[in-house]
Amino acid sequence: MSLILFGGSLIMLVIIFFKNPILSQLGKGNPFVHLLKKTPWFQSYWGAGILLFFMNTVLFSATILALYIVSYFVIPYVHLIFMVLAVCTSIYLWASVNKAWHGSKGDRLKLATIGSSFYMGLTVLFTFLYITLEPSYQGEDIFMQAMGLFLAIIVTTTAWITCFFITGFYQQNAEKIR
Repeated sequence: MSLILFGGSLIMLVIIFFKNPILSQLGKGNPFVHLLKKTPWFQSYWGAGILLFFMNTVLFSATILALYIVSYFVIPYVHLIFMVLAVCTSIYLWASVNKAWHGSKGDRLKLATIGSSFYMGLTVLFTFLYITLEPSYQGEDIFMQAMGLFLAIIVTTTAWITCFFITGFYQQNAEKIR
């Protein structure tokens, strides 16, 4: 379990450091990016940030629902496929928002803060639940609950940082080089 968590964290760091080549592959011919560029309310950092917030909410909720449904099947490792698909979809949506939105650096950081605040809120919630975790009766083992909350804190913190960096920092350097 810790090897998977460590590997996933390394992959996310690589994606953050090499986001410019990833973003440069996305823009041309992407219908989602063109749809967002044509939408007038999207060019406001509030509108784009709220859209990003709701996209994160829907994607996280859909992933939790899919994992809940998959837990009823006895097929091993299927949940990992859903988690990888959720990560890839998240990165695609974040990169699309990055490509479609144009504005100042300060407004881009505001957009990223608004959009990634969903994961920040989840991190705060899971941290609070972890800190206040108590057994419901004497002798109850809460190790698995604590482990689940700890992993949830790591996952949501990673998603928060990755969403903020992908949407908050413009890929202009990669375009200037070419």
